[in-house]
Amino acid sequence: MYAIVRAGAKQEKVAVGDVIEIDKVSAPVGDTLTLPVLMTVDGDNITTTGLDKAAVTVEVLAATKGPKIVIQKYKNKTGYKKRQGHRQKYTQVKVTDIKL
Repeated sequence: MYAIVRAGAKQEKVAVGDVIEIDKVSAPVGDTLTLPVLMTVDGDNITTTGLDKAAVTVEVLAATKGPKIVIQKYKNKTGYKKRQGHRQKYTQVKVTDIKL
């Protein structure tokens, strides 16, 4: 059995025991969160409606960062150049339960 959940601005496919990275959440390590369910799949049974009470419980494992990206701007013949870096912050969570 697996579920499609909304985690921030993204949708993730999760099953019990999966470790995923979601957008940063200000919850301490060891805390539990619930994510809203959009769809569940159990064998041939697909459920997309009536999931108001359904929830996926996750446990916060750690705060992580994504890969470093470099933003460079350059304008020819003017002497203008700018370099900037960015690392997105994520929260690593482990799926503990899927309730329907």
